[in-house]
Amino acid sequence: MGPWLAGWAEERFAAEAWVRVVARQQWTPELAQDLAEAETAIFVDCAAHGEPGSICVAPVETARTPASGIATHHLDAAELLALSEDLYGRKPRTSLLLTVGGGSVELREGFSEAVRRALPSACRKLEEAVRALLAGTAG
Repeated sequence: MGPWLAGWAEERFAAEAWVRVVARQQWTPELAQDLAEAETAIFVDCAAHGEPGSICVAPVETARTPASGIATHHLDAAELLALSEDLYGRKPRTSLLLTVGGGSVELREGFSEAVRRALPSACRKLEEAVRALLAGTAG
């Protein structure tokens, strides 16, 4: 889901010099440096919980995990923000998380019908969020 929407965003905002799209299957600690260099960030992910096809856009706050519990291969958005702040002394001023309820995280080809129907709305909400951040009105 995230990489598909990132591809859409990359095409949609190709002319916007202030928009940089970074797509990953998993969010790893290496992304902390990108976040430290960003003014704002929008994380896009599939939500395993929630109604399939449901879309949510919400602010993301920093959350630290116990030192012994940090994952090395996958972090959530809040943990990445904390890591960015801890390692580089800064994080984006505003961070949002857009999720689309997947209903299932089983490995499969393509999207479920509910997710497929939600894609136009997810694109619209992502564009609205980007436009609001560019205008300085989000967060």
